[in-house]
Amino acid sequence: MTGWPEVVIFDCDGVLVDSEPIALARTREALGRLGLTLSDDEARDRFLGVSAQSMQGIAERDLGASLPPDFQRQLAREILADFERELKGVDGIREALAELGARVCVASSSSIERIRASLRIVGYARLFEPNVFSATEVANGKPDPDLFLHAAARMGAKPGDCLVIEDSVPGVTAAERAGMTVFGFIGGTHISGPEHGDRLRAAGAALAFDDMRELPRLIREQRARRRAGSPAADVATGSAHGKKR
Repeated sequence: MTGWPEVVIFDCDGVLVDSEPIALARTREALGRLGLTLSDDEARDRFLGVSAQSMQGIAERDLGASLPPDFQRQLAREILADFERELKGVDGIREALAELGARVCVASSSSIERIRASLRIVGYARLFEPNVFSATEVANGKPDPDLFLHAAARMGAKPGDCLVIEDSVPGVTAAERAGMTVFGFIGGTHISGPEHGDRLRAAGAALAFDDMRELPRLIREQRARRRAGSPAADVATGSAHGKKR
């Protein structure tokens, strides 16, 4: 252990696995069958980073009617079936974890079944098990801090000794409210344009980056700033996909 962070808490969807385009497309399709038509941007703005229960509440508000009782269960089955065929892991995870010098865990708004299935499909399960935590284990999901505080407690770490890696505004907000440093990840294929990094920083992210291989370096730099008492830098790294933000 080389000091802060003691624990790095990773979100799953859009951070460890490139799942958001699949899940959002399937969600739009399911809601469209019920009369709620949303564009890609509208679905992303409403549902990125929130739990299934929160998604249902938002959809029912927009639809002006209750969703069918089995909507969540059926949608989860359809999403997992698509994952089995299409899901890929985010590049650079293994390389980043090999250099971190910190314990790691996963804290996601998804169900524990979906998190574990996602990690299994892309071959990342052994990197994180058994330290996998779901919003279904706490009273309030993101943007409330409950999930991250739960993860820290289960890992035996103080909130201030944790670093969160998040791709959504609700997730960044939750980490900031938990008293944790948070880095915004903008390397998922669901991220469109540099504005998302701006939104994450505005919500409280210390920096935004789009290449997971850069995470160890960014942690070392942040650690040095903390030791020197300097404020966090507002950073965006070059992308593995060739985009510059």
